Amino acid sequence: MLREPAELRVDDHGRVELPIGLLAEAGIAPGTDLLAFSDGDGRIVLRRAEDAMRDLLERGEL
Repeated sequence: MLREPAELRVDDHGRVELPIGLLAEAGIAPGTDLLAFSDGDGRIVLRRAEDAMRDLLERGEL
């Protein structure tokens, strides 16, 4: 399901708040460990650390 994009702003400390609905839809709960990396072209990807580590071990990629 695609949702309407949420307009966000980076604060003076480089932080961004993500809407709880967006996090819930992605299966990210409070306390979830995440990995963040740039995917180029202005995109930043957040992955659950457990998923990224599993993919790294099984497929050799994040």
